[in-house]
Amino acid sequence: MDLLILGIVVLIYFLLVGYVGYVAWRRTETSEDYMVAGRRTHPYIMAMSYGATFISTAAIVGFGGMAGVFGMGILWLVFLNILVGIFIAFVFFGKRTRKMGHNMSALTFPEFLGRRFNSRFLQYFGGTIIFLGMPLYASVVLIGAARFIETTLGLDFSIALILMAVIVAFYVVLGGIRGVMYTDALQGTIMFLGMIFLVVSTYYILGGVVDAHQALTNISHLIPAKARAIGATGWTSMPVYGSPYWWTLLSTIILGVGVGVLAQPQLIVRFMTVKSNRELNRGVLIGALFIFAMTWSAYVVGALSNVYFFRKMGMIAVQAAGGNADKIIPFFIKSAMPEWFSYIFMLTLLSAAMSTLSAQFHVQGTAIGRDVYETVRRRKGDRSVLITRGGIIIAVLIAVVLGYLLPGSIVAQGTALFFGICAASFLSVYVAAIFWKRATRQGAIAGMVSGAIVSLFWLLFEYKKTAEALGIAKALFGGPVIASMPWPVVDPILVGVPVSAIFMVAVSLLTEPPSDEHIQKCFNGV
Repeated sequence: MDLLILGIVVLIYFLLVGYVGYVAWRRTETSEDYMVAGRRTHPYIMAMSYGATFISTAAIVGFGGMAGVFGMGILWLVFLNILVGIFIAFVFFGKRTRKMGHNMSALTFPEFLGRRFNSRFLQYFGGTIIFLGMPLYASVVLIGAARFIETTLGLDFSIALILMAVIVAFYVVLGGIRGVMYTDALQGTIMFLGMIFLVVSTYYILGGVVDAHQALTNISHLIPAKARAIGATGWTSMPVYGSPYWWTLLSTIILGVGVGVLAQPQLIVRFMTVKSNRELNRGVLIGALFIFAMTWSAYVVGALSNVYFFRKMGMIAVQAAGGNADKIIPFFIKSAMPEWFSYIFMLTLLSAAMSTLSAQFHVQGTAIGRDVYETVRRRKGDRSVLITRGGIIIAVLIAVVLGYLLPGSIVAQGTALFFGICAASFLSVYVAAIFWKRATRQGAIAGMVSGAIVSLFWLLFEYKKTAEALGIAKALFGGPVIASMPWPVVDPILVGVPVSAIFMVAVSLLTEPPSDEHIQKCFNGV
């Protein structure tokens, strides 16, 4: 009977997704439709698509699992998600991006930068960074969904991984960004309702808000000795200031995503899909409520799962999950929630994964089709859509392969790393593009290239989590990293972004400013 109910629920869900994808396909006729939805998207669809793309299984499973390890300190990320990811992004960045993108007829984020600075190099270099870097992010989103399906249904991880990738690829290839955004709105609504039920049920199971939080404080003595030795103090308190534990929580998990969101190509392009600032203003409240409900719920449940597992099994959450933080949320739901909710919540995670994956695959496809192929070959037209669709298929295959190869507890870390790479490569150039008329083409190139190189260097030779795993630093220098503490726990975003900004400003001031005619065209009406 349970399998019958599950089958009916999943069938209805995929029929709805299929219908929405079909509607998007019927309304997609031109390259502009495929890339930016004809610039006439409804504010609810835009805001929900933005939020659903932002909040994926990486947030629910990955960062929820990290909350099970690091505790309530991760709630600072909720604050940054709303302040930076919604308010600042929509009000200060979104309005300028929308208008300037329209002025320049830009259809992708790299094309936006390329036309703003009159540089083909910026466009195809930016497109290459996206196409090569985003598979890491896409793969960890796939892993998050596949882990939940594995835990809930007992389906083999490999089968779940491939199934998710094929379904998403189907409607993205056909419907372009219309297919992405229409299905995002549907999936975001499901995600919102599922997460509200989860957090309310968790508090009910643990005896209420006050009792649950007090119980979490009372078991701080269970923090593993290894974690306590590097700065952990408990699940309701921040780590010791300046400790490795503090740096990891603050620089990688909180700042990496909280600030890096401003430079995410798959989110920025949504600003160019609406026809006026009014849609962006309306989207602020919708987006803020959605982001708060999704992130706060996931992080609170992740932290409080320690109380549940201690009462039921005598161990903390990460121990109950077999040492893999990515399994904390799936195992908690399977253990603590009624079986019927596990099935419903599976739809929540499917929605979260599919909404983010669809945006990632679409951006990777447009990066290779519009930003690399068209720019290098100097060809414009409908052939770019064909190349884009081919790029989407390649991106899917890469994500699936990485899904097999990446280690456990990688979902949150992989997300933060990609956000950091984008911030180091794009953020200073993007800020200068929309706020600083004196910025030059040479300055933008210097800023993007220096940020990308420094970020890559830090990941390979200095940031311990990645440098140690890759082993390049050890092979060349004899140790896991080059320099000593505290640098091995400082996220690349705190190094790459300042370096990029310095090069951007310095080179711009030393080179000839852009023509008044070009600046007038870009900033007309801004």
